[in-house]
Amino acid sequence: MKQEVLSSLSIRSLHTVKELEAVYQLETRIWSVEDAVPVNHTVATVKNGGFVLGAFFKEALIGFQYSFPGFDGNKVYLCSHSLGIHADYRAFGIGEKLKIAQKETALEKGYDLISWTYDPLETVNANLNLHKLGAVCTRYIENAYGEMSDHMNAGISTDRFLVEWRIKEQAAKRCEKTFELPIVLETRTENGHSVPIKADLNHGSEKLLVPVPGNFQDIKKKNFSLALKWRESTKDVFIHYINEGWIVTDLVKDPIREDQYLYLLEKENVFL
Repeated sequence: MKQEVLSSLSIRSLHTVKELEAVYQLETRIWSVEDAVPVNHTVATVKNGGFVLGAFFKEALIGFQYSFPGFDGNKVYLCSHSLGIHADYRAFGIGEKLKIAQKETALEKGYDLISWTYDPLETVNANLNLHKLGAVCTRYIENAYGEMSDHMNAGISTDRFLVEWRIKEQAAKRCEKTFELPIVLETRTENGHSVPIKADLNHGSEKLLVPVPGNFQDIKKKNFSLALKWRESTKDVFIHYINEGWIVTDLVKDPIREDQYLYLLEKENVFL
């Protein structure tokens, strides 16, 4: 099925009310009515510098990406608000294809920076955002969206990485011999889960690694207190180093622990 879908997949910008209503219906199916962007908002966005991309299998809408213009007081950039894939078509790489189409469309419109947020403990998103696309994280935002009741966020603070995708720059070459770098959050195994136990907030290296679990949602279901511990432990590490001038540049699979990934952090001046 995957090859059939990918061989017939098409991605295009959507403009009409009918097309944007179809996006709204898909978004409510993926998340909920409360979380879907109203059609009058997306209509206004596509008329004022933003865009909505649709991914189609034959004539069926199976994915979308929604972006709107942002301005921080100094620079105009593109804010990547949401991306969703129909449940029957996930794990086909459609999300990555939508992001590449987003980059191409943004460049055509004159943008050179795309920004968005994601939960640093969601490693599927991290792998796409940092490892595949070459974006970087420059800020850690505590409880970015307040309390949320959906199954992905309920009961835990909505901490987020702020991602910058510098789309006119060539993605930097990733660090070689990554696994020889210092790991600044010590972990151990308890009852089949990786558990954070001690952080080093004063390391002198210019590149370092921070472990995160590869199954965060599973941990939330089976051991909520451990999920909270991962949130708090990683938050302390990321905030400390990012405030000291580090950026998060990659995510790699831990070669020793199957249930763990490693974030690569680098000094901003070294990365550039």
